[in-house]
Amino acid sequence: MKVLVTGGAGYIGSHTVVLLIDAGYEVVVFDNFSNASKESIRRVEAIVGKEIVVVEGDIRSREDLAKVFSSYKIDAVIHFAGLKAVGESVEQPLRYYDNNVNGSVVLCEVMSEYNCKSIIFSSSATVYGDPHTTPILENFPLSATNPYGRSKLMVEEILRDVYVSDNEWKIVLLRYFNPVGAHKSGSIGEDPNGLPNNLMPFIAQTAVGKREYLSVFGNNYDTVDGTGVRDYIHVVDLAQGHLNALDRIRNFNEPMTINLGTGNGYSVLEMVEAFEKASAKKVPYTIAERRVGDIATCFADPSYAKEVLDWEATRGIDEMCEDTWRWQSQNPNGYII
Repeated sequence: MKVLVTGGAGYIGSHTVVLLIDAGYEVVVFDNFSNASKESIRRVEAIVGKEIVVVEGDIRSREDLAKVFSSYKIDAVIHFAGLKAVGESVEQPLRYYDNNVNGSVVLCEVMSEYNCKSIIFSSSATVYGDPHTTPILENFPLSATNPYGRSKLMVEEILRDVYVSDNEWKIVLLRYFNPVGAHKSGSIGEDPNGLPNNLMPFIAQTAVGKREYLSVFGNNYDTVDGTGVRDYIHVVDLAQGHLNALDRIRNFNEPMTINLGTGNGYSVLEMVEAFEKASAKKVPYTIAERRVGDIATCFADPSYAKEVLDWEATRGIDEMCEDTWRWQSQNPNGYII
């Protein structure tokens, strides 16, 4: 089976490409490298011992996508390509809707044109908004609190409508919680452009000396220590969830919506403590104002993923922190050589 991985040079995409190739899939990576490095592809090639087909292009460009589909017989798409920073989405909502929503529409149109009707979509737990209770089930009310989350929710609804219009489509919507960690080799990991928007790379960059201190956004939430609680999932576990979905996508007779999380929530300060233990480094922090769009607590009920994908997270907080530190300590400046 030949799989197109949009955003395949990015953090989650690159780890998924490793597992896909190891599992025997043929992979074509499509990326515009706006928030990813070509060095990540070179390193994935070193890990898997194979050259990877890479097409540089924009998800919003019919011409770029048509070039891929006309050159390769694509059987299924794993769709990672998208802007992903909550804070930035509040500042630049039109850019997020253009890239994430319009880009996905163009992708589906080109897929349909070339009779490729299997897609696994990279969605997010942000579609649940501020849940009234936890753990979060897939049938909870949906109400995103920021443009990033709304863009994911819009694409979910678009894909469901696509299925209603044409039942030949096979669609899996994977709602991620908070990906962290890195490949065990330490050669690929999370390398955000500029100031990190997510907690773990900020902690790691502070521990390695690249940042002076970590900003903790809010310490007055109704949580164990006042800081936000999230469900952190190892990126390799998350990547494995995509393989399990791809293996089973032909068996699904309707769009499947599935949480990928661990079912455990950790506060910001608990993550700092775990990282200090893994790295033997002090992570200085300061308390800052809450960010617009942030919520107090968010963690998954992962039981449906176990039922329909035979998938569950196997890596705990210590391994997440150890693998992140191995990546960051070996690559203090990320993919910059």
